[in-house]
Amino acid sequence: MDFNDTAEQAAWREEYRAWLEENAPKVAGEGSGEFTSADYIKRAKKWQAKKYDAGFAKITWEPEFGGRGGTGMQQVIFGQEEGKHHVPGDAFVIGLGMIAPTLRACGTDAQKERYLTKLLRGEEIWCQLFSEPGAGSDVASLSMTAVRDGDEWILNGQKVWTSGAQIADYGEVICRTNPDAEKHKGITAFIVDMKAPGVTIKPLKQMNGGAMFNEVFFDDVRVAHDHVIGDVNEGWTVAITTLMNERVAIGSGGGGGGRGSVHDLIDLAQRRGAAGDPILRQGLARLYTKSRISKFLGMRTLTAAAQGKVPGPEGSIGKLFGARIYTEMGELALAIVGPAGVAGGAGGDDFHWHQPLLGAPAAHIAGGSDEVMKNIIGERVLGLPGEPRVDKGIAWKEVRR
Repeated sequence: MDFNDTAEQAAWREEYRAWLEENAPKVAGEGSGEFTSADYIKRAKKWQAKKYDAGFAKITWEPEFGGRGGTGMQQVIFGQEEGKHHVPGDAFVIGLGMIAPTLRACGTDAQKERYLTKLLRGEEIWCQLFSEPGAGSDVASLSMTAVRDGDEWILNGQKVWTSGAQIADYGEVICRTNPDAEKHKGITAFIVDMKAPGVTIKPLKQMNGGAMFNEVFFDDVRVAHDHVIGDVNEGWTVAITTLMNERVAIGSGGGGGGRGSVHDLIDLAQRRGAAGDPILRQGLARLYTKSRISKFLGMRTLTAAAQGKVPGPEGSIGKLFGARIYTEMGELALAIVGPAGVAGGAGGDDFHWHQPLLGAPAAHIAGGSDEVMKNIIGERVLGLPGEPRVDKGIAWKEVRR
């Protein structure tokens, strides 16, 4: 692979860079709190609308959906340049990176017309409702039900670890619609209004002080039949589409165009006079090496996307590797800053470095646990024998739980 821009790509990059330098500073900044804060959401919607109006929301998509009909490489280059600015985009990561591609691939024409433009323009925020208290790593064993009632479905059950549910307008939810089928065969995907009667959202306080995850309860929530995504009882195919895009979004990191956190960590060590410590230097060198590997893994994934290929199991490699890097970064950061990383009053500007360490456990679970990623890599990338399945060929309702 030639990592240098062609003349055409260099022209694109210059166009995007000029536009971002003119517009990004108007909405950049740390803002107040995490991505669930009112200030952050306001700025995020403003930024997304600005990108949409300029044709940058989804460069590869058709103009009627806010795109430019451009190439995948154009999208990659824009993502690399955007990553150099502190723009507020976290509120739309799920909607743009996971839900939008799913609706485009599996949704009806009416669903695409109704939801995609508003999603891309930032007018509506989406979440993904897959995991349950008894169905986390094994999502297909879910027990939340949807029962047909004329032109509607009645949803009952609970989801958990739903990122951004408290700020979402809509969600993609998967439910059990045929308990007599095998667990993967009796699932249906729906579009659900997160403000509908019967939907209860309870944020989960995390040890890093945030509350981005939620548990969501559904009590006789009515969903119109035209809100089914894909075919009835074939929702696992829809879910896989979402999950593949999720792992690409998590694992690719946009191609690593901006100043990654490893560079900030090196700056931290130099500023605090720790760069001469041989143990810390070795840790920084190891982390830098892994971050470069992660960047090239992401580029491989992005190259496939640029060629129009559907995301494959390779995205699990980047996701697994990225979580490990995040953990090492947190441990090394605390080794550098010492007590300043855990004592808010004395920590000053370096107090925030405790966040990678406290947030790392979530990175090993969100989007599929490390163990699930290893199984996917082993079975679908390396071709190793699959894990034993005692529920194969058995109706979901007969599987012991």
